[in-house]
Amino acid sequence: MFGISFTELLLVGLVALLVLGPERLPGAARTAGLWIGRLKRSFNAIKQEVEREIGADDIRRQLHNEHILSLEQEARKIFSPAQQEPTPVQPVAEPTIAPQVPAVEAAPVVVEPAKPVDLVTATPPIPNDSTLPPRAP
Repeated sequence: MFGISFTELLLVGLVALLVLGPERLPGAARTAGLWIGRLKRSFNAIKQEVEREIGADDIRRQLHNEHILSLEQEARKIFSPAQQEPTPVQPVAEPTIAPQVPAVEAAPVVVEPAKPVDLVTATPPIPNDSTLPPRAP
């Protein structure tokens, strides 16, 4: 982690033995070990909390993106008919006087009844149908 080699540790131990003496050195080593353990646990707890917070932020960001996508799809549904090109208006010609034609009686129109649709055998819409709104991934 800090790049401390064995020789550097040996040098620190030798200086500690000379400064503290052989009677107090074991107690000082035990106290130093306890403090180092507490620091490691504290850093690990902070690290886990930060990772948990980052994970929560990712989830919030993903939910926000899904909300934006749904709003975008609704906007596409609303504005897609409005974006179609209007048909050009034909110039109106001046009316001309048509010759008089005698009235002829029209033949009667026969209307056939509509056939019922069988929902079981009806074909589903094509997946890439341009009239359907795009699907979210």
